[in-house]
Amino acid sequence: MKLTTGSAIVTGGASGLGLATVRRLAAAGTPTVVLDLPTSDGVDIAKTVGEKTGTPVVFAPTDVTEPDAVDAALDAAEDLAPVRVLVHCAGRGGAVRLVDRDGLPGSLDLYETVVRVNLIGTFNVLRLVAVRMARTEPVGDERGVCVLTSSVAAWEGQVGQAPYASAKAGIVGLTLVAARDLAGRLIRVCTIAPGLFDTPILTRVPQQVRDSLGGSVPHPRRLGVPDEYASLALHIIENPMLNGETIRLDGAIRMPPR
Repeated sequence: MKLTTGSAIVTGGASGLGLATVRRLAAAGTPTVVLDLPTSDGVDIAKTVGEKTGTPVVFAPTDVTEPDAVDAALDAAEDLAPVRVLVHCAGRGGAVRLVDRDGLPGSLDLYETVVRVNLIGTFNVLRLVAVRMARTEPVGDERGVCVLTSSVAAWEGQVGQAPYASAKAGIVGLTLVAARDLAGRLIRVCTIAPGLFDTPILTRVPQQVRDSLGGSVPHPRRLGVPDEYASLALHIIENPMLNGETIRLDGAIRMPPR
């Protein structure tokens, strides 16, 4: 899929992996809509990136689990150009032990919330974007490309990551099914599963812990940087033979239990 044939939607686009992807897409000349929560820096980011690149970048305050909000964001994208690209980075963490420190059952409410945002949110956005893409005229052999985000926790979830690992494993399971489902509509679906990346969630972690985490990666022995995720996302978009695949982006790390 050529990056200049339509507009792109990036969820979680106001920070971390999503922001790096917004910058890359805009630099490539792709009109882009940044989907993120109303409390994010989306307004300033859209303005800054748009002015720097000369490409239209619009912010749409959106909760990815809310169908009406996502549809409104897609309307904004279609005002720019036909929707051709989705990069779905929105998500959240949350620790739940099956038996907590007081010997009580882990929080079902938190488990449901994390799964809802990460997995249900992914399905919600994917289904709504796919409808828009399916209505467009093909460009060559394609109508659109969807890049989802999982995690190495899908295979090696650590203690306390039950909700997060469950949701990310669900995204891996969704990927091939979605690719097969949408193949007849000329829409590709792939997933990136990052390892340890230097994203805003780590800003609250002491530097010595960050250094230790980076040192646990076999090679390169450091944390990943968001632009490396964005680079892979754009390669998936542009490579027509990548479909139905989950790609680990992790420096060969295999996470220990703790």
